[in-house]
Amino acid sequence: MSKRVVGAEIERLIQLMSKLPGLGPRSARRAALHLIKHREKLLSPLVTSLAEVSERVQICTNCGNVDTKDPCTICADLNRDQSQICVVEEVADLWALERAAALKGTYHVLGGTLSALDGIGPEDLNIASLLQRAAAPGVSEIVLAVNATVDGQTTAHYITDHLENVDVKVSRLAHGVPVGGELDYLDEGTLAAAVKARRPF
Repeated sequence: MSKRVVGAEIERLIQLMSKLPGLGPRSARRAALHLIKHREKLLSPLVTSLAEVSERVQICTNCGNVDTKDPCTICADLNRDQSQICVVEEVADLWALERAAALKGTYHVLGGTLSALDGIGPEDLNIASLLQRAAAPGVSEIVLAVNATVDGQTTAHYITDHLENVDVKVSRLAHGVPVGGELDYLDEGTLAAAVKARRPF
């Protein structure tokens, strides 16, 4: 049985950090130690920032993005092309596309994908609100920017089927997105090329 070498508070910090994506127990220990060593420059500002985000962050009721206001900055931007809605699985995918600066339209975050194995059905995702937005006056294109996975493609087909009687063009990302690939891990150039080469679904 290993001895505890740090106080309970530091151990708790390490445990919490190890739950973050990309951080295992060893990486979390290194990160926690780095924060403690640089308490004034890193730890204190991080604590303040986390408290502010926890208090102010909201989910946009229009598109599902996270921001400190509702509607979010993108939805409230009158310079965006309101006729185009880009559908993504998660907020991380929205951010990835924004980094690529390839789309000038708006977004819709589904909050995941359909998955029979995981028991995730249409009612568990933001699909109903997407269908409502797609049928609104002025909307002319739905860009399906879901991941090229089995669940992603199942979700894309489900949405396409339910938009069959809606007067909108449905397209999807094309070249550059590998089968099994996830948007958040692709570089900006690949994403930009994929958006420009989108084709009817």
